[in-house]
Amino acid sequence: MEPETITAGEPAMAGQAAKKKVVGSAADPLWYKDAIFYELHVKAFADSNNDGIGDFKGLMQKLDYIVDLGATCIWLLPFFPSPLRDDGYDIADYMDVHPSYGTLEDFREFLNEAHERGLQVMIELVVNHTSDQHPWFQAARSAPAGSPEREFYVWSDTDQRYRDARIIFTDTEKSNWSWDSTAQAYYWHRFFSHQPDLNFDNPRVLEEVLKVLRFWLDMGVDALRLDAVPYLVERDGTNCENLAETHVAIKAMRAAVDAEYENRMILAEANQAPANVRPYFGDSDECHMAFHFPLMPRIYMALSQEDRLPITDIAAQTPEIPASCQWGLFLRNHDELTLEMVTGDERDYMYLAYSADPRMRINVGIRRRLAPLMENNRGRIELLNSLLFSFPGTPILYYGDEIGMGDNIYLGDRNGVRTPMQWSGDRNAGFSKANPARLYSPVIMDAIWGFEAINVEAQEADPSSLLNWMRNMIALRKLFRVFGRGTLRFLEPSNRKILAYLREYEDEQVLCVANLSRVWQPVQLDLSGFEGLVPVEMLGYVEFPAIGSGYYPLTLGPYDFLWLELQSPRVGGEQQG
Repeated sequence: MEPETITAGEPAMAGQAAKKKVVGSAADPLWYKDAIFYELHVKAFADSNNDGIGDFKGLMQKLDYIVDLGATCIWLLPFFPSPLRDDGYDIADYMDVHPSYGTLEDFREFLNEAHERGLQVMIELVVNHTSDQHPWFQAARSAPAGSPEREFYVWSDTDQRYRDARIIFTDTEKSNWSWDSTAQAYYWHRFFSHQPDLNFDNPRVLEEVLKVLRFWLDMGVDALRLDAVPYLVERDGTNCENLAETHVAIKAMRAAVDAEYENRMILAEANQAPANVRPYFGDSDECHMAFHFPLMPRIYMALSQEDRLPITDIAAQTPEIPASCQWGLFLRNHDELTLEMVTGDERDYMYLAYSADPRMRINVGIRRRLAPLMENNRGRIELLNSLLFSFPGTPILYYGDEIGMGDNIYLGDRNGVRTPMQWSGDRNAGFSKANPARLYSPVIMDAIWGFEAINVEAQEADPSSLLNWMRNMIALRKLFRVFGRGTLRFLEPSNRKILAYLREYEDEQVLCVANLSRVWQPVQLDLSGFEGLVPVEMLGYVEFPAIGSGYYPLTLGPYDFLWLELQSPRVGGEQQG
């Protein structure tokens, strides 16, 4: 039986023509351009009932901490009912909360509490696949071949179809097909074998996805992260990635959002080259945001090589995007530091530079947090965050990185970067009062990275702590819209250990200069076109000498950086405009 083809527009609008738009919590439709995202696991943040697992009630108790940090949007990793074989990305029910984390009413209360504090909330829309425990799959495997129930997933009598599609989890999966003895057929999965892919050639699948989308947006959720979006559709003779039919499905989702809701956002998770990610923005009719995956490893590469070329090279490969769209930027997140989008030689170099112990590696990447990757070097940590906050796009922070939390490479999968938040030096790092043996994951306890050495309570009391530095940097960034909305132009000084770039938006002009080297570096900058303007260092509000007609000289210490606002000179105490 040949499946029907997905169509855009109609499913999204069915029965919705007269429905009034539901307004989101943000007043600005482009709120995501100026946002600071904070990514967290509910299970890892705070445990209110002392069962060893974080929950929504515990998260509510910590919302003021997130506000004080300066974050404006909370990105929640999957919290739905699930067998938890893939940290919740194997969803068994899209419209409920895993009982370990609380109830649907707890989520509603959390959402209201977040909105009252001016925080937006983004959740996961994992629609490429489900858990094999989802009722849809259980019905599909028991239904006759060709039936509507069976056609919710992708089946075959042979495992030789779609042979040009790569295997993503090369360390655990040998094929994208798995045999189901009940169905007496093979089912398709791009990820783990317990995560069968939905069949987006079946219009009923898209209808169900739209029901899920509306369920959470009606509740007040501000943003949805589309997980694994390049893999929605399969076709023989292709690599089954970034197909035109995939974009039809995304347009249908966006059409529903635009027709029925205001000030909501969809973010695409597409680990692809920039040119292949560009279509996911469409003509401002697909995703509002997309992650810039290839930039992340090249930032680390530039730092290790003490050469700006990896960064400027990937920037040159990044196409223009629609004015209402935005890149999502991150240094680390819940996954490995992925090396899919680099060359083989670059991957070998990154393994050598950042994961000498093979246990630090997983799949095609490195499973480490930011601070351990930087060998706990405060200057390098600050430098990378300065790039995160000043590059074009919206920065995304991973919980605990603001205090320099470490990881546990002895835990399986990527669980080493998913340990409990370290709130204090008290029992269980202040995360839970449960018996330590009951914790969903052991807290980190070694002398360098342990909770007694690194925790929120101690850093809040220390004016020079990383946490307070991060709070100040975020506050500074939020004062200038140029960082989230401005243009980018790289300068090309002869010293390649220096990365220098100009950010401009309306009347804001900012010069950013970073020393990628472990030693002092001089640089001569060509600032022609800015003659007469005065660079003002933005952290201390210190005026530098005015820009003249020749090259502008600067000297930066090891891993140092400068943010310089270019202002008109002051005459008689008044700034000239």
